[in-house]
Amino acid sequence: MTRKNWRTAPRRVKHARLGPFLLCFAAVRNSLFSIASILTVTAALLALPARTAQSFQEGEPPTAPPQTTQPQQQPAPPSAAPAPTPVPSGPVIVLDPAHGGTDTGARGEGGLAEKDIVLQLARAVRDQLMRRGYRVLMTRSDDANPSYDDRAAVANAHHDVIFISLHIASTGTPGTARAYYDQLPSALPQQFGAATVPGIKPIVRQSTNTLVAWDQAQRPYLDVSHHLADLIQIQLAQTFSGSSVASSGVAIRTLRSVMGPAVAIEISSISGSTPDALNGAGGPLSTAIANGIGALRPPTAEFR
Repeated sequence: MTRKNWRTAPRRVKHARLGPFLLCFAAVRNSLFSIASILTVTAALLALPARTAQSFQEGEPPTAPPQTTQPQQQPAPPSAAPAPTPVPSGPVIVLDPAHGGTDTGARGEGGLAEKDIVLQLARAVRDQLMRRGYRVLMTRSDDANPSYDDRAAVANAHHDVIFISLHIASTGTPGTARAYYDQLPSALPQQFGAATVPGIKPIVRQSTNTLVAWDQAQRPYLDVSHHLADLIQIQLAQTFSGSSVASSGVAIRTLRSVMGPAVAIEISSISGSTPDALNGAGGPLSTAIANGIGALRPPTAEFR
């Protein structure tokens, strides 16, 4: 051993003896810090209010914070009551779209057929009359072609009825319209009686035991049919510019078997009008017919 190493040897031995003591001191110090932390947390818990501590011990939930009172909403005002619906009454209106099936009627350019246009017009007239409180039936609602007698039978099944047959002319001044009544010999057999033009009273069918020829059923109603045609023609003249102000009487087989006021209305013309123009005539035609019928027999609809 050198002289230098001999002098430092006792110091190394001293440090080796102090190592375990230092480790023990560090462990004690850490323990004291842990104890101090535990005491601090305990003091904080003891500082809680007595009620809170008791609530935790008994398992009661903490008191919820007070809620803000919301203003009470006012109930919405009741909606307006729906408009009253008219109960159909008064005369039954029978609309007859002419032709149908293989009978196309007048033909226009591009395959335009009278049977199709008059069906659309009849639907428009039906809706207008129903809105005014009339009961409305149609002799056909599709491409069927009822016979003259079948069409008349729809009307004759009712005691108080008005029959309107719709047509489109093959020629004539476009945008005009004409109302017709059936033209028969003026002599009236005594057994048929006569139907008078009504004012307020409804048109009542004659009650007799005499059999009436099917193709003569319109005869007692010629005067009232003429009057109805005039009333409708006045309306048509106001709606369709250039139309006559007076109706015309011609032989019309469709009307002859109807036991009640019956007229035919014809719009001109399928050859000089476009499909849009003909279909667009539904509104004015509906108004004219409804006004004419209303002048003869206003609806007696009640409201509910």
